[in-house]
Amino acid sequence: MPKGPVVILTALNLEYEAVRQKLANPQVHRHERGTRFETGNVQGTSHRVALGLTSKGNHSAAVIAERAIQEFSPAAVLFVGVAGALWDATRLGDVVVASHVYAYHGGTSEDDGLKARPRAWEAPHGISQLASHLARLDDWADDASGHDYAPQVRFGAIAAGEIVQNSRISSEAQWIRQHYNDALAIEMEAAGVAQAGHLSGAPVAIIRGISDRADGTKNSKDDRNWQPQAAANAAAFAIRLAKELAMEQEEASSPRNDMMPPVARPERHLGNTAHNSTVGIMASSVTGSSVHMNTAPQKPGAQNLFTAFNEFRESLTRHRAQGDLDEDTYREALADLESALRSARERTPDSSKRASMTLRRLRGLVADCPALLAELTPLIAAAGDRA
Repeated sequence: MPKGPVVILTALNLEYEAVRQKLANPQVHRHERGTRFETGNVQGTSHRVALGLTSKGNHSAAVIAERAIQEFSPAAVLFVGVAGALWDATRLGDVVVASHVYAYHGGTSEDDGLKARPRAWEAPHGISQLASHLARLDDWADDASGHDYAPQVRFGAIAAGEIVQNSRISSEAQWIRQHYNDALAIEMEAAGVAQAGHLSGAPVAIIRGISDRADGTKNSKDDRNWQPQAAANAAAFAIRLAKELAMEQEEASSPRNDMMPPVARPERHLGNTAHNSTVGIMASSVTGSSVHMNTAPQKPGAQNLFTAFNEFRESLTRHRAQGDLDEDTYREALADLESALRSARERTPDSSKRASMTLRRLRGLVADCPALLAELTPLIAAAGDRA
């Protein structure tokens, strides 16, 4: 798991303030391109959070999410805010955690109507499991909600588009409920953040408090009353999730008490009783009838680093041809590899860090191909070691 903070992003200042109130001693962190984040600790803990504002819309959310991922190498990205409910079963004030996100504006217009062609992203398994566990514990909500019942956490699809939905009878509202009838909530940023996480290899969770019913009552008195509470509920669950993610990160990076400290391991020897036989195995060296194996990945030396870059490029092309990578992923991976190679060649004080960060993002792109992951791991280490 990356060692950076948990990143929390919001689209509205109301949502931003709901999260910021739960941070201790927030400090401004300015990105080189002008984006301002605030970093602080979850109150009462040492767990770090980086908070950012994206503004409305999937496009701006994607750009700021990508920028935050590159800047902080986060353990996870949580997008937090309010949303409209698509069905009456979801109560105002409840929190919806996305099991998957639909970019519902994908489609094709034909003579017999608009046909849905959405993109969809599933929530990472680990975050979904952790969120479900916290929902069962039911200890995340603020004590004074100001309402007669405690908010509940619901898990299901969230639909993300490019326009504000505030009707049940418009043709688009009916189309959404027909084609995305498993979606619990509707909003305007989740698809952008999910796409940024997918391309960067960062786990993403979408957490929304229900402030209205997307049925024509938005901006009513009830909506204005519920919006702050829905934002506060979403922020409370997100902070609880961030704390658990940070604790898991610390546990993963700490040595286990029941494990022996690392010691030098002797070479493994495989005896070969047939002196003249051919041994078909990859090994560091072969002496006489013994095969000396080194099972740890070897980092390419400095003089071989650029050769390793070229070999990995060839591996990407080969796995694309074999169908292990789709065309979009292949092109993104090539672009990241070329960017990392340019950084490695610069030999400036921060070039090794930039090369290593870019390769870690590439690792997320090829995460479903174990052979590429095994080849990329020593390359990341070697790029980071260059002075």
